Amino acid sequence: MKFLLWFNEVGIKDIANVGGKNASLGEMYRYLSKQGIAVPNGFALTASAYHYFLRQTKTAQKIREILKGLDTRNVNDLARRGHLVRETILKAKLPKELNEAVAQAYKKLSQDCKTANVDVAVRSSATAEDLPDASFAGQQETYLNIRGVDSLLKAVKECIASLFTNRAISYRVDKGFDHFKIGLSVGVQKMVRSDLAASGVMFSLHTETGFKNVVLINSSYGLGEFIVKGVVTPDEFLVFKPTLAQGCPAIISRSLGKKNIKLVYGSQAGQSTKSVRVAAAEQLKYSLTDKEILQLAKWAVIIEKHYQKPMDMEWAKDGRDGRLYIVQARPETVESLKNRQVIEEYILKKKGRVLASGAAVGKKIGQGRVNIIKSASQMGSFKSGQVLVTRMTDPDWEPIMKKAAAIVTDAGGRTCHAAIVSRELGIPCIVGTALGTKKLKNGQAVTIDNTAGETGYVYQGLLPFSVRQVNIKNLKRPKTKVMMNVGNPETAFAESFIPSDGVGLAREEFIVANYIKIHPLALLNYHKIKDLRVKRLIDKLTVGYRNKVEFYVDKLAEGVAKIAAAFYPQDVIVRLSDFKSNEYANLIGGISFEPHEENPMIGWRGASRYYSKEYQTAFRLECLALKKVRQEFGLTNLKVMVPFCRTVEEGRKVVKALADNGLKQGVNGLEIYVMCEIPSNVLLAEEFSQVFNGFSIGSNDLTQLTLGVDRDSQLVSHVYDERNPAVKKLISQVIKTAHSHKPRRKVGICGQAPSDFPDFAQFLVKQGIDSISLNPDTVISTTLKILAEEKK
Repeated sequence: MKFLLWFNEVGIKDIANVGGKNASLGEMYRYLSKQGIAVPNGFALTASAYHYFLRQTKTAQKIREILKGLDTRNVNDLARRGHLVRETILKAKLPKELNEAVAQAYKKLSQDCKTANVDVAVRSSATAEDLPDASFAGQQETYLNIRGVDSLLKAVKECIASLFTNRAISYRVDKGFDHFKIGLSVGVQKMVRSDLAASGVMFSLHTETGFKNVVLINSSYGLGEFIVKGVVTPDEFLVFKPTLAQGCPAIISRSLGKKNIKLVYGSQAGQSTKSVRVAAAEQLKYSLTDKEILQLAKWAVIIEKHYQKPMDMEWAKDGRDGRLYIVQARPETVESLKNRQVIEEYILKKKGRVLASGAAVGKKIGQGRVNIIKSASQMGSFKSGQVLVTRMTDPDWEPIMKKAAAIVTDAGGRTCHAAIVSRELGIPCIVGTALGTKKLKNGQAVTIDNTAGETGYVYQGLLPFSVRQVNIKNLKRPKTKVMMNVGNPETAFAESFIPSDGVGLAREEFIVANYIKIHPLALLNYHKIKDLRVKRLIDKLTVGYRNKVEFYVDKLAEGVAKIAAAFYPQDVIVRLSDFKSNEYANLIGGISFEPHEENPMIGWRGASRYYSKEYQTAFRLECLALKKVRQEFGLTNLKVMVPFCRTVEEGRKVVKALADNGLKQGVNGLEIYVMCEIPSNVLLAEEFSQVFNGFSIGSNDLTQLTLGVDRDSQLVSHVYDERNPAVKKLISQVIKTAHSHKPRRKVGICGQAPSDFPDFAQFLVKQGIDSISLNPDTVISTTLKILAEEKK
């Protein structure tokens, strides 16, 4: 029986004796340090030592008696019994031989680190934890900045007692684990001085959708406890794995967190850690450099490859030596285990008044009556089916979290405790609402909607919704390419699981209106703006950016990149901005740069903007964003599409403007398409084919301009019909002309008609169209109809 093992003596096969956490640390220390991954050294008090302690002190029998007849749903009874168990363990003395083994190992670790009484982290590692179907996340305690033998032995005993925290007892009962068939190993690891730098959590997949081609990194200043506990909203980064492997700096998304406080080493005797405020200037900076983000992402890929499964990792940066370290790694236990053959979709049928919003966790809808719980002492009042609203949760709250219909917190990010546990429980959660506990009222009926992307909304009232499940296991692919219309980058990863051939229409307008919100010319002419209100709005949105123009380029690039990454390596055709002048005027600062037009629908829009002297500097920003996506992020599956191009000469001017701004047709496989939405595009299809690589039919505008109908007018709406014979004749004609051109030109359609009218999609198949791009919710049903038509 060995009471103690060093990290270089254990590996992943030793979970039964050192638990998942310590086994994984040993595995990485032994095998992955050779690949450049830094893991701080340490040792583990084994599960054998734990069971020896229970036997020698006759503690096991006392615990059995205390837990006999426990009902975990009775929160007060659980708390009382849990306290008695922990007190029993803490009163028992560690056997002499265990004391000596820990003291000698600590002395050796201090010598190896060349530091008297070296600072260590003391972590519990249950022998059944971190299994693929049972994460035990946050079930036991961790103690940081422990120094000296006496303090270490005290922390070891407290770790053992933490095997019987209320939430751990409850969790084991619910999962069907025997309390005494689970052992506890205590890990003792050299501390990384992240209190002087930063730390965080990362996953080798996207935690909300299970999309496996990205690494998600969360980061904040100081020790990592505040991220896990949800005290701070961390910085968040997404790195695209396929092009990272090609050497590209593929950080496709950045989000600045609210890092107003941090956990650091305590300065007084007996105080291991303390909370301090972060300087205002530091809060506005990212807590990691690009080089460090990419380094962590590369390590995540190496760790995932070694374990051959998606991983959940904790990392820390040492403020003294400037190096990054991995301090934990465990299998990801929620998204990676989902059945991807069945697509589950929650559909909100009606929207209400928004009461609060924050980061969405879990793409579901939940509803119930609000119960605001401000402290653990109030947990007894929480009833099953209520919506738990609180500032933040910690592991002690797990017994009531599993009874909640949904969870809403003021603080925290996507890797905080509330987010992790709600994912595992399969209930919707919104974190980081800031004022949820103030804006919501006890007993208020609410609906939590996480289906709109990365932002979750708390609506007033119990709103109607439905759940749809579709099995795609045996869905065949038609000869006609079935693509998707995607505008919201936040939903792209989830939509990538719908069987398709890529994106036929990626709209920039949603990104500009929702991510950027500012007119590009207002950013270019920021110093000339006299309206102080507009300036304040711009300053608020561009916080952290000295160069306002870079904000526009970065946010547009990131939005487009998420869509391109979601469907990589399939084609993603991005339509250049197609706002009308009245829509541009609605952007912040836009009114000063836009003309008043009586009919903006057929005014200064699309191609006519891009080469005009009034707008060409703004168009350059758009080009720089797309260039960044293709060249820096390596997403060369991105293609460009020009909307509302009235003449062949306009087409040539736009192609030249693109080339002048680094997007040259043909270079690195860049294809440029033109929207076919004006009768002139059809009548001169041969000439347009000499300029562009293909056509994408915009049936909405083509119908409007063919029939002379204002599509926004209710008075003539009965005339507006994409299936009108005149419109169908033009579509047939452009397909025939494009296909007969040498070289053959592709023709797709990205209008609304194929999504709304299955018979229209069948007509397009008969005409030999190359691709049909549909709204995501109609892809599967329309695919089945296309397969039936092709079979004929």
